[in-house]
Amino acid sequence: MTTQATLPGRDRSRQAFLSRSTLVTSLVLIVGMLLVLILNALPTSNALHVSGATVALLGKYFTYMLLALAVDLIWGYLGILSLGHGAFFALGGYAMGLYLNAQTSVLPGWQAMMTYFPVAALMVLLAPGLLALVFGWLAFRSRVTGVYFSIITQALTFALMLAFNRNEMGLGGSTGLTRFYELLGFSLSSEGMTVALFLASGIAVLLAFWLCRAITVSRLGRVSVATRDAEARVRFIGYRVDHVKLALFVVSAMIAGVAGALYVPQVGIINPSTFAPLFSIEVVVWVALGGRATLYGALLGALVVNYLKTVLTGAMPDAWLFILGALFVLVTMVLPQGIAGVIAKWRGRRHAAVQPGQREASA
Repeated sequence: MTTQATLPGRDRSRQAFLSRSTLVTSLVLIVGMLLVLILNALPTSNALHVSGATVALLGKYFTYMLLALAVDLIWGYLGILSLGHGAFFALGGYAMGLYLNAQTSVLPGWQAMMTYFPVAALMVLLAPGLLALVFGWLAFRSRVTGVYFSIITQALTFALMLAFNRNEMGLGGSTGLTRFYELLGFSLSSEGMTVALFLASGIAVLLAFWLCRAITVSRLGRVSVATRDAEARVRFIGYRVDHVKLALFVVSAMIAGVAGALYVPQVGIINPSTFAPLFSIEVVVWVALGGRATLYGALLGALVVNYLKTVLTGAMPDAWLFILGALFVLVTMVLPQGIAGVIAKWRGRRHAAVQPGQREASA
């Protein structure tokens, strides 16, 4: 009988990619998107009708889920805790914001090239990707790790927040970029565009989930996990650990940039507050609540926390930050593996309960 240990590396990776968690998560995302589209198409008089405002809110949740995936890729599988991923998210958002502004007004200087969508789409990837490449190369080459890396990523996003607040940047200063009306020639206020952006965000989450899953089950992913658990040993056997870290860090930053680009047309504004370190810390809470190194846990954590934020900020706006802090403490002390850990334990107990019955039947 062929076991997993005797399978070739490519077959093991394919088998791991097609695991139950991957298939279930993909199915839930696809069915969820289709269900929202069907309910939105119902007449407004129908009790099951999903309004355009709800579709827009769910589309925003999808962008947050995309950002949580980016953080889980490097924190869960590489052990790098970044407290500055909001910077990559914001850079992607500003790239899209410039393009949207260019549809209704003439941009000055170098910003004029953002009039063209292919250029803007390229900048959504290049701006966060190049920043991650330069920053990561300097940090990983100097072997900055642990809490020191977290601190300098937080300093990076804080410095960018101060820079983008300046009017000299030509990016709206503290007000940021707003007054977006058209995307690819279609009105952003139309319900059709709201649904299209929701669908685009959902597909982006699905594709990013598959990409991250493919990376984590590949040789690069296995080396990343080994680096997380025993970096010195991985260096000793000849791997360039700094290259492994840099590759995943750049991919993670690009995913965050795409999330920011999809966020902006759905929310209608991008300003320097997105660079605020508090936002990046919130993303870490999402991943911690959902469960590190699971990918689907990051998606679940982002959805749960942001739904709670939507509900509680309306009911108790002054108490939300205290609730968020208490939630993080609770997860750290009681659920260190997050919601995904609870699901895994439940599945393990269920499997253990089924096994004796199977043995008795076979006997």
